[in-house]
Amino acid sequence: MRSYTNRENYISKLLAYKDKDLIKVVSGLRRSGKSTLFELYRKVLFESGIQTEQIVFLNFEDFELRKFLNDLDALYAYIIGQLDLSKPCYVFLDEVQNVNEFERLVDGLFVKSNIDVYITGSNAFLLSGELATLLSGRYIEISILPFSFKEYLTARTIDVTDRYLNYEALFFDYVNETSLPKGVDLREGGFDKIYEYLDAIYTTIVEKDISQRHQINDKRAFGNITKFVASNIGNPLSPGNIAKTLKQDGQNIHNTTVEKYLEYLVASFVFYKMNRFDLKGKKQLATQEKYYLVDVGLLNILAGKERTTDRGHILENIVFLELLRRGNKIWTGTTRNSEVDFVCKTPKGDIEYYQVAWEMSSESTVEREFKALEQIKDNYPKYLLTTDSFTQNRSGIKHLNVFNWLLEIPE
Repeated sequence: MRSYTNRENYISKLLAYKDKDLIKVVSGLRRSGKSTLFELYRKVLFESGIQTEQIVFLNFEDFELRKFLNDLDALYAYIIGQLDLSKPCYVFLDEVQNVNEFERLVDGLFVKSNIDVYITGSNAFLLSGELATLLSGRYIEISILPFSFKEYLTARTIDVTDRYLNYEALFFDYVNETSLPKGVDLREGGFDKIYEYLDAIYTTIVEKDISQRHQINDKRAFGNITKFVASNIGNPLSPGNIAKTLKQDGQNIHNTTVEKYLEYLVASFVFYKMNRFDLKGKKQLATQEKYYLVDVGLLNILAGKERTTDRGHILENIVFLELLRRGNKIWTGTTRNSEVDFVCKTPKGDIEYYQVAWEMSSESTVEREFKALEQIKDNYPKYLLTTDSFTQNRSGIKHLNVFNWLLEIPE
């Protein structure tokens, strides 16, 4: 359990909704720590005095549960039979999308008094269609991400309050290996072990969650689209320009196919899509979205030795995921002649702007990065995040060291 001791943020979210009349849906990439989160949470419940007969945990990827996948009545009876319903009970259904007509099972348990229901899934389609209709307004989604930089260092038993550490070297470990919890445990076996692990996860996602589910026949085209997007994280993309680029490479794929494939990748939490926001007209734009990878370690699989994505875009990807973890809604901000990396609506409803650059290596970089924020004529907080040790505030813009910001170390 060493790598999993630091997910307090998610535990506190679950505790906040405990015994509330809502289904708790934990979603996220395969192996991002959903099952372990349930394990930790059950430990908290046991420590608070909850007894064994008040908890049922089922992982529907377990071989011995296959007999229930197409027999809802037997599964329901099995769950109810293990519980003492005279007390508050907690039912955990892991990878519930594997159960045929799981919506009915979830609804049947939810309407029974004294049962608090928790489910996980590795696909956003879990909450589309019938389940969303059936449970409209009766569920809360908690989206789980792999380890943040802070969680990663904590899992490696590194003191994150020591401001004299070489954070740049540790950051390169973080982005070159993996942020997936199990990956930290595999470090001792060397990089090959991590690579094999990432390759296996990616293959499972493509085969199980995407190809089988959506009957994708042209696996080569699908693979090439995935690799293209991975090599262009942080760049504005559209199905049209992806199709055009692949056509130059001798592959004929229609825009609508590209669009569908992108949708599947986002629904499986491999990529996160970010829309553009017109800062002048104050409206969301419907084209040229940006995509960020859930774990930049996957670039080893998707981009191979030619990890062409520059370190500035990798840093941008990490900042995007951190802003997501902190509960923000995020857009990229555009004006006629410049762009702001991230426009955020915070959990409190405030607006914040973020610009990200690797370092202030030249006067022209300083001008470009500050200017993008200076052109926004409102009084909301504006931040420039770089790896520079010496920071320089300007025009009310706070220039912060990105490692301190990621680790929440006061400047």
